[in-house]
Amino acid sequence: MHIEQSVVDAARQFIQERIVPHSVEWNRSGEVPADVLAQMGEMGLFGLLVAPDHGGVGANLSTFISVVEEMAAGDGGLSTLVHVHNLGTALLLSRLGDEDQKSEWLPRMASGETIGAVCLTEPSAGSDLSAIRTRARRVDGGWVLDGSKQFISNGARAGLVIVLAVSDADAGSRGKTFFLVPKGTPGLSIGPQERKMGQVTSDTVQVHLDNCFVPDSAVLGGEGQALPKTMGMLSDGRISVAAQAVGMARAAYELASRYAQERQAFGRAIFDHQAVAFRLADMFVQIEIARTYTHHAARLFDEGVECVREASVAKLFAAEMAERVCSDAIQIHGGYGYLNDYRVEQIARDVRVCQIYEGTNDIQRLIIARRIREG
Repeated sequence: MHIEQSVVDAARQFIQERIVPHSVEWNRSGEVPADVLAQMGEMGLFGLLVAPDHGGVGANLSTFISVVEEMAAGDGGLSTLVHVHNLGTALLLSRLGDEDQKSEWLPRMASGETIGAVCLTEPSAGSDLSAIRTRARRVDGGWVLDGSKQFISNGARAGLVIVLAVSDADAGSRGKTFFLVPKGTPGLSIGPQERKMGQVTSDTVQVHLDNCFVPDSAVLGGEGQALPKTMGMLSDGRISVAAQAVGMARAAYELASRYAQERQAFGRAIFDHQAVAFRLADMFVQIEIARTYTHHAARLFDEGVECVREASVAKLFAAEMAERVCSDAIQIHGGYGYLNDYRVEQIARDVRVCQIYEGTNDIQRLIIARRIREG
């Protein structure tokens, strides 16, 4: 068996045994037991994209999104934890970090000892990173950071945050720099968890930087290099979100299919009524199409082929498909689908954010339209 398939199979078994039975409970409390997170670390789920010489699995994107789909089918919020930690921080550090930075942080991140978060979005700047206001001021021996970041996934759990700040206000796209800021750094503070519509098991907070000093060694990827070096790296994140949407849609579909075969109406299972059967067939087709295209985009990425358009198509289609599938799954459950005792209602809330993060679906349409015009 290939190592890639063994990783996916092990993740699927763990998720079905340890996560799915407790997902509704954890999403009410917002608490995930520490031993579950520790097991995720032992399995390598926090080091999927970290190279083996730094203690990771060294998986490619195709394998990673297969695991993300399984994780999302078990719990949407925990799939975001894995997505952000691996793609947003560990992989970014792997790509841009120097050897000292990678040796210090990647082994701890691969094991799950240190969870990572990336701080891009601000209260008045989301998809438009040119509008960020967090400032980095050079001082003797380092930099002082001031500003606030909004909607930071993993922020409360993070032992390391990567902060995007303006280091030269007159340099345009070359005036922004990434900084590594460890938990406990004076001037770094974490706001309370946001009360969200869904994905409660994924902590989302504001991150504040108030006269926060970091040494020169905290600069990641070079001064002024944040945007030039990362704007071409967004495709993998969008493909991963598509896989999240596929996983959540699949879970909702499987719950609806099982319910339809058990629920009786007019003397037979509601699955045997054509209206329900056709709805389930349409759900299945949409999920299969989304998964197939998402893996097509991942293969292009793994082969080094430019796939900006394909990544946007995958995210756009999968995210909107998943919302439709979840709505149909609730409809099949009838009144029970509207109760928060039933997991299908939770999945519908969890999946909505797939149309927002990693670039809204309107942004994806804009990207696709530009690529069409370019020919």
